Amino acid sequence: MNKKIYMGARILFGLGFFIFGLNGFLQFMPNPPTTPEAGALMGAFANTGYFFPMIKIIEISVGVLLLANLFAPLAIVLIAPILVGITTIHLFLNPAGIPIMIVLHVLHGIVAYGYKEYYKGILTKKAEII
Repeated sequence: MNKKIYMGARILFGLGFFIFGLNGFLQFMPNPPTTPEAGALMGAFANTGYFFPMIKIIEISVGVLLLANLFAPLAIVLIAPILVGITTIHLFLNPAGIPIMIVLHVLHGIVAYGYKEYYKGILTKKAEII
């Protein structure tokens, strides 16, 4: 693929997580409606007092790293479990968010593929201690 496509995907993906992360603290966008089950889960997460701030700080950090193209392969790895967690919530509890999750997964895949050379070391089947 063209480097411009990878760069565009990286910027869009980073911008998305930067904006959604900031929204977690500043509340400049309304929260979309949720099902009662998803609302109960979100309420439980919110009641912990730490879960959402931690996730939002990671989202903002990943967004900044991707936008600045600093440690981008690490940022892609850091956001993966959060992306999967958000996706499973939408798949099982709140299907209305699935379209945006598909877009985010496509962007994540494009960016990760663009940095595939950087993952060769961690994808070694049987590594030896150096």
